[in-house]
Formats: sequence, structure tokens, C-alpha cells
Amino acid sequence: MKSWIFLHKQNSWLLPRYVGRAVAYLAGDPQVVRWNGQSLSSGQLAQVYDFTDLDGSQPDVWRYIHEVQDAGKPADATGYR
Repeated sequence: MKSWIFLHKQNSWLLPRYVGRAVAYLAGDPQVVRWNGQSLSSGQLAQVYDFTDLDGSQPDVWRYIHEVQDAGKPADATGYR
């Protein structure tokens, strides 16, 4: 079974800078307490704070898992990114 971070070939890796941007936005958010007690993903935070990965995409692993993996569709790196 493949790790969620490696979905289909190496061009699908979740880059550390994407996760770092999520952390930076949280650190700079004066209303960060709204996230207390929640598990967050970089994809979820990218939608809220409107940031992208280096290639301009907004990878969202949970959306991908629901729409592709859970539906039994073949893995597709472009669908993830």
C-alpha cells in the first residue's frame, strides 16, 4: 500500500514548502484560536488562506482519497495536484 504522501510516481510528493506555508499562515493569523483542538491539513488551509505549492497547485490529499482512492479510480498525479 502506498503512503498518502507518495500517490503516483515521484512528481506527486507533497513538498515541505507547501506544508511550511500552511504553518506560516497559521503563525500569522490573529484568529488562530479558531483552529484549536482540530486536526488540519495543508490542503484545507490552502483553501482558507489562498496559498499554493511551488507549481501553483493546491494538493488536497483528503479530497483526492475521497474522490479517487475510495471510488476505486486509478491513481493520477494530475488529479492530486
